[in-house]
Amino acid sequence: MQKLSFAALALGCLMTLPVQAVPVITADEWQSYLDAYVTEEGRVVDTANGNISHSESQGYGLILSALAENRESFDRILGFTRSELLVREDGLAAWLWDPEKDPHVSDFNNATDGDILIAYGLLMAGETWNEPGLVEEARAMVTTIGRTMLVEADGLPAIRSGGTGFDGDDSTGYLPVLNPSYWIFETFTAFRQLDPAIDWMAVSQTGLDILRRASTTTAGIPGDWITLENGGIAPAPNFPAEFGYNGIRIPLYLMRAGMDPAYLEPFRAKASSAGLFKIDLTSGEAIEPIDEPGYRLIQAAMECTATGRPVPEDLRRFAPTSYYAATLQLLMLDHLRRQRGSCLTGAATP
Repeated sequence: MQKLSFAALALGCLMTLPVQAVPVITADEWQSYLDAYVTEEGRVVDTANGNISHSESQGYGLILSALAENRESFDRILGFTRSELLVREDGLAAWLWDPEKDPHVSDFNNATDGDILIAYGLLMAGETWNEPGLVEEARAMVTTIGRTMLVEADGLPAIRSGGTGFDGDDSTGYLPVLNPSYWIFETFTAFRQLDPAIDWMAVSQTGLDILRRASTTTAGIPGDWITLENGGIAPAPNFPAEFGYNGIRIPLYLMRAGMDPAYLEPFRAKASSAGLFKIDLTSGEAIEPIDEPGYRLIQAAMECTATGRPVPEDLRRFAPTSYYAATLQLLMLDHLRRQRGSCLTGAATP
């Protein structure tokens, strides 16, 4: 009997998705990523943001190394994550590591997306290499996230953006400030297996409800930072009223989780032949392009999901640019190769 992939478990498709004969992130691609962004100590470097590292970058590194089935790099990235970021008493990660500061961690607040990514990476690795200890480490993080990093927002179970600073104050009318891109949809089915006491599928549904609410606004898509009230959605006060580099990963997460393609339509509507853009939420107009290959691949994958149009050939090849764009490109390529191979074959229209 074939062993089933962790991707199958996470998507609740235990009977349909056999493990790949070889990793779909190739050894050459993964080595290029390591060379560009990962230090010998296992620090995943945000090259477009002052060469800092954060819980998000470390979590992505763990996930990608598990998808590449490269145990040496996983252990290296996990070693740095444990020693430098998993330093909070609650077992979650401090969000920021700055090479220019002493100490390097000066803000012990967490970022919940980073915690979710780290826990998911641990779980994927535990399943990939049959390491129960990694699964239990993931379970401990998921349990803490479920007990401390969920909040009620307009009657819905929502993801707190962090332990402090996002629960609302006078300026927000004490409405919690949410980040829609923290809903990493593929994780929730897996988290339900680890922590059934939390209704993780209700949390997932809140993410979809955010998209539904946003679809009726001028922009049609949610801002990077929002509040929910009275069945509606609004940009969070004191944050830029825009869809940008946070939100660009929402359609990636929707596609990787196999969500209804209808949720992609508002994002497709905001794209053009020129690519993806930051969007002003007030006017719904484009502000500036988001145009590295990793971002353009997300647009091309949405188009293929909706119409069957193959991805342009240049976007099928991984070439490091900035850390964030390259990370999203590898995650998107992994999904397409596993689940939508037809998007990567045939001649694509320019």
